[in-house]
Amino acid sequence: MSSIMENVGKKRSRPRRAFTPEFKAEIVELCQRGDRSVGQVAKDFDLTETAVRAWVKQAELDAGSRSDGLTSDERAELAALRRENRRLREDNDILKRATAFFAREIR
Repeated sequence: MSSIMENVGKKRSRPRRAFTPEFKAEIVELCQRGDRSVGQVAKDFDLTETAVRAWVKQAELDAGSRSDGLTSDERAELAALRRENRRLREDNDILKRATAFFAREIR
């Protein structure tokens, strides 16, 4: 009986799905046409409203009609810079350890 009560009110999470850029563009176009609301488009295509709103926002950022976030190009550049920064920090850490090791060997 207790296992039944534990599951009451809990939503099962939906498995993560991947969508092509073309599909996202079509969904964004449907939303921007104004025939249907974002919620209705999401419901019609079995998508989460949050995901559809994020796609619409990103499309607006990329088009320049919004300025409250990063464009896709800026996001890609930021990700690349973060990867490079992480690699450089790791390289720097290795060099510090090597310097400390050789400093002990010389003494």
